[in-house]
Amino acid sequence: MPHAIIEIPAKLPLYSQTEAVVFPYMLFPLYVSDRDAATFREADNYEKYVVLTFERPDDPISGLPGGSSEIGTLCKVNQIKRMDDGRYKVSLEGVTRLRILDTEPSGALTLAHCEIVREFVEKDLVSDALVQSLNALLKIALSHGKPLPEDVMKMVDYIDNPARLSDLVALYVNLPPIDLQELLETVDPLERLKKVYVHLTNEVQRMQIKNEVAGEVTKRVGKNQKEYILREQMKHIQEELGEEDPRSADMNELRRKIEEAGLPEDIKKIADKELSRLERINQASPEYNVARTYLDYLAGMPWNTSTTDSLDIVRAEEILNEDHYNLKKVKERILEFLAVRSLKENMKGPVLCFVGPPGVGKTSLGKSIARSMGRKFVRISLGGVRDEAEIRGHRRTYIGALPGRIIKELYRCGVNNPIFMLDEIDKLGNDFRGDPASALLEVLDPEQNFSFNDHYLDVAFDLSKVMFITTANQLDPVPGPLKDRMEVIRLAGYSSQEKLQIAKNFIIARELEENGLSDRRLLFNDEALEKVIGDYTREAGVRGLQRTIASICRKVAKEITQNKATRSCITPEAVTELLGPKKFHNEVAAENDRIGVATGLAWTETGGDILFIEVTSMPGKTELILTGSLGDVMKESARAALSYIEAHADEFGIKPEAFENRIIHIHVPSGAIPKDGPSAGITMVTALVSLLTGKPARRNVAMTGEITLTGRVLAIGGLKEKVLAAHRAGVRTIIAPERNRDDLEDIPDNVRGELQFIFVTEAAEALAAAL
Repeated sequence: MPHAIIEIPAKLPLYSQTEAVVFPYMLFPLYVSDRDAATFREADNYEKYVVLTFERPDDPISGLPGGSSEIGTLCKVNQIKRMDDGRYKVSLEGVTRLRILDTEPSGALTLAHCEIVREFVEKDLVSDALVQSLNALLKIALSHGKPLPEDVMKMVDYIDNPARLSDLVALYVNLPPIDLQELLETVDPLERLKKVYVHLTNEVQRMQIKNEVAGEVTKRVGKNQKEYILREQMKHIQEELGEEDPRSADMNELRRKIEEAGLPEDIKKIADKELSRLERINQASPEYNVARTYLDYLAGMPWNTSTTDSLDIVRAEEILNEDHYNLKKVKERILEFLAVRSLKENMKGPVLCFVGPPGVGKTSLGKSIARSMGRKFVRISLGGVRDEAEIRGHRRTYIGALPGRIIKELYRCGVNNPIFMLDEIDKLGNDFRGDPASALLEVLDPEQNFSFNDHYLDVAFDLSKVMFITTANQLDPVPGPLKDRMEVIRLAGYSSQEKLQIAKNFIIARELEENGLSDRRLLFNDEALEKVIGDYTREAGVRGLQRTIASICRKVAKEITQNKATRSCITPEAVTELLGPKKFHNEVAAENDRIGVATGLAWTETGGDILFIEVTSMPGKTELILTGSLGDVMKESARAALSYIEAHADEFGIKPEAFENRIIHIHVPSGAIPKDGPSAGITMVTALVSLLTGKPARRNVAMTGEITLTGRVLAIGGLKEKVLAAHRAGVRTIIAPERNRDDLEDIPDNVRGELQFIFVTEAAEALAAAL
């Protein structure tokens, strides 16, 4: 099918532009400046024809100015109109494709020598099939996108010319100018039709995906809108029936809780804002549960709820004495607090720290204090806690965020003035998750904790009414700043007489009840209890004593179930029969006095203990050997003791050759147990002098004290624990520094009456009593 024959002038004005590509039969408005409008005004001299080309600066064509394309479009200028902004609107109509053969300048214009591109296609089955397929695909595209005007649609239906159809569809497909220019330069109509078909297929696929996504979004929005309408209808029906919507009931209940919680004004505003936000959130959204849980905690915290303190001091003292034997200092401190509380209503809760060996009743004492004051008791164990969030909570931005244990336990107990026990504070750890001990600084500071800020609540909560009690086996691991915020009360171990009273008044009745013997009236005589305490347990506390008595009760229960003779009283013989051979021996009474062996006293985290320091010498190069897992401080004490003896050898009757070519070996038994501290200095001096003079040291004399190079004996710590350990081991005389004389007040009267105390200021005084 040949193209219609058009006659054109030999030369035509040329205009290159970068905005769009013009196709034949296309009406195209172009906005140009006054300078460029001259090209189109010149068209009047060339039968109103101009040549439009697409300029590609990145791919210049040799011989054409500005990188213009070789194939352009012959356009007819229909109208030139001046606009208000000074530009010109040129109305163009595409006529046919032109091939630009050459260009030449003509003043301010460029003239082009062109020839018409003759398009010819033989109609056959291939061309017809392509036309029909493109028609069908165009209608599919129109069903997914914006429709064409009705007159254009009719034109498409009647067009059977592949060249015309491909140009028309190319304008509909949203292609970049580079691709349109490529279609314009495709002279073969069938080839151009195939390219248009590929582009249109891609466009249809893109539209289908877009419509599917839009449809899914519309479906979801429609579903939410439908749910909203149904919910509103249900609400209306429930109102007519006098029923209440579950969600509305939930919101009303939450609003009531917030109103009744007595929140401070600034926190009340936060709660109301969160509640308004919650009402707008869909219940299926994860955010709903986060906001709901937060409001539950906020409304459930005991902002103004307190228990009334029982200020009857006499009754409080009776309760403390019912639950615990002795512990005078602790009981006195609690009664002092109650006395001040009765005089001053709004006083800050004290922060106490009970320090002592295991089993002396630190944790159970907290429960007794709560009972005596009429307060609720809360306990959390800090042993092994390494995460700061355990104290301060997680921020709500984290999934599964919760408050810290302080706020969580206050929420559970429902009052703002409980007895709050932080157990095992000396066993806190720290790692990359933070330092919990540092997080406790604000909690345990009465000057700061009135506005404790938990990361989860993110509002200030008053902890000043809480009475905090912490417990620790030893104070050394507790950081200094934290230690400074607590009032330390030391609980030493119990003496044998105190253990006897504790067993008679507390342990036996409890274990008879626990083991089903409460109605059997099983009695323990004092001699049996003393045997259990002396031969089967050796500890600062009473846990081992409790377990041993429980073991006796279980064995008696077993005898009852086996129909054996029923015991009515536990005697020393019965103890041996039920428990077997004794586990502990009196190390001091069992041994004779020996040369080079002295009895010392040591403090451990489980209470006090006795230790024996052994010294021997042998020929060899002058050397001091120290063994027994000794720490640096203890090794230095040994060297100081030897230096003191060498300097004062004449006073002790020691010949100088005793130190020459001799190896002196100091050993502390139980070598697997680490030992450190300066308090064994006087014991080492005694053992060394005993060896070098040949005088045996008294086995039943135990000593403690730090030695200096000049022989002075300095004060030591933990005298009570050491004295109790010596008493348990059968020691009868104790040598201690003069500066520790005042510590005798802490030692029970019965123990003090059974021991002889020798207080010394110089090593010579100790040696006179020990050798």
